[in-house]
Amino acid sequence: MMTRREAVRLLGSASAGAWFAAAQIGLNFSIAPKALAAAAKDNSTPPLAPGTPLSPQRTALIEAFKKQSEGLEKRFEARTHKSDWTMPYRLFRPEATGKLPLVVYLHGSGGTGDDNEKQLGLGNIFGTRVWLLSENQKKFPCYVLAPQTDRGWARYDLAQQNEGPAKVLPGLGDGSRLALEIIDAVRREFTQSIDERRIYVTGQSMGGAGVWNIIAGRPRFFATAVPCCGSVSTEDGTGAIDTPVWAFHGDSDKTVPVSVSRDRIAVRRKAGGHPLYTEYAGVDHNVWQWAYTEPELVKWVFAQRRG
Repeated sequence: MMTRREAVRLLGSASAGAWFAAAQIGLNFSIAPKALAAAAKDNSTPPLAPGTPLSPQRTALIEAFKKQSEGLEKRFEARTHKSDWTMPYRLFRPEATGKLPLVVYLHGSGGTGDDNEKQLGLGNIFGTRVWLLSENQKKFPCYVLAPQTDRGWARYDLAQQNEGPAKVLPGLGDGSRLALEIIDAVRREFTQSIDERRIYVTGQSMGGAGVWNIIAGRPRFFATAVPCCGSVSTEDGTGAIDTPVWAFHGDSDKTVPVSVSRDRIAVRRKAGGHPLYTEYAGVDHNVWQWAYTEPELVKWVFAQRRG
């Protein structure tokens, strides 16, 4: 029998075969003119950074971010939450006072574990540090919460004995459930400081699937959701239909096919939602490097408030 950790590692590494068969036979993204016009009406995406995704002009923003954000991980304090199992997490507390937003970041498979460190490292540096940049804290001071799971965010059958990716099950995942417990605990602890109308959730890859899972598990709670290359789960994109969503994916993703995000966005729009969707030409699985360095993203996120 696979351990939970072995199974979850497979969740992030599978790139073909049965894991994505259903997604690959889904939506054909050759859109008819009328459907294209309807999609354009729904999509009031803020202006993107200048330059094509792989141009030196655009990739310079990514390199600049890496330099500017060095050392910001040290500003997170290490904590743990004890429930039916223990979930480590990191919390950033701003210097500003008053009612402030809370950003929740769900890491990808590279952050899986219980060391309370990996969810801040590797590719996770973009989704955890962008909110801490000095210019962003000056304009948009906020709390940032980064929990760490050793069993994924969505709900998986980790007891299966055959090799291969764990089966995805419907319902709130254990990781998402404990993340919500931590959010509630932090809200109670900082009840005078956290604005409950401005709680945001974002994540990448396995964490992107977690974003879809957690907003469906607690609808009308998050003010907005930003999933990056969210991997396969049973959530079809219609959960929490009124929650503003800005999703990102690279069209050359070899780990999570772009069809997974295309299908979710198409279904959400068909159900009456108005998600934003940005797809980068030529970008592989590391789409978070582009998403979190979009100059308008932070401004757009903090403009959202739960009614």
